[in-house]
Amino acid sequence: MKPTKVFLIGGHGRTAQLLTPLLLARSWNVTSLIRSEAQRDAVLQLGKNKPGKIDVLVKDLEEIKTEDDAKIVIESVKPDYVVWAAGASAKSGSDAIYAVDRDAAKSLFRASVSTPTVSKVLSISHLGSRKARPSWWSDEEWKYIQYANSLHYDTYLAKSEADELLTALARRRVKEAGDKAFQGILLRPGRLSDVPFEGKVGLGQCSPGRPVTRADVAAAADRLLAREDTWGWVDIAGGDEAIDHAVERIGTSQPRVDAIEGEDLERIYALT
Repeated sequence: MKPTKVFLIGGHGRTAQLLTPLLLARSWNVTSLIRSEAQRDAVLQLGKNKPGKIDVLVKDLEEIKTEDDAKIVIESVKPDYVVWAAGASAKSGSDAIYAVDRDAAKSLFRASVSTPTVSKVLSISHLGSRKARPSWWSDEEWKYIQYANSLHYDTYLAKSEADELLTALARRRVKEAGDKAFQGILLRPGRLSDVPFEGKVGLGQCSPGRPVTRADVAAAADRLLAREDTWGWVDIAGGDEAIDHAVERIGTSQPRVDAIEGEDLERIYALT
């Protein structure tokens, strides 16, 4: 049986660099999309002494403007799983933010979900990418998120559009196309920190109050991808539950734990 192939978009980012060795340790192969040749050696070093193989694809995401552009990339990589871990820096300006976080993301999500051989798409987004206060947040927490979104409004709008489209596309493939095995996963961290791996998080429907380490986000992404029963919006913040236990709970709990609860599902599911 051929190894699982993961297409990791934004492979030079800090969280992506922590995720890459975890995927390779599963004997999965990784194609890491990076922005420039200057990033190549650093990314290839992540595969040192790992059973999986890593290669890189140098591509500026701002060049991916349409689904057809994205299909060319997906067809060249031929992945089983697609992971979005990219994002334009706030310093890049509004044009770059919309080009990457909205347009390139939406194009790649469309191309990925429409490719029958892609069985999982996981996007690392943001816990504040939502329109309504969830029932498990306090008014103070919601005000804090709204304030944070106002400071980074372009990023908020861009990520919200991409998150909602991936949600609609994934549901359509599962419900309308009948592909019950397909997994569309949105892992949505709150405030990020660079302290070492802690191994404990809040996952699913969690408070946005505590920062979460990038290493813990990477570990959660790795565990979610390794299961066949995870999908939907999975918020992640600092917390007290062991990651493996939290991911097991997300996968097996009935009713399903989905942080999309409280959003306008009729509007989201109608997106095209």
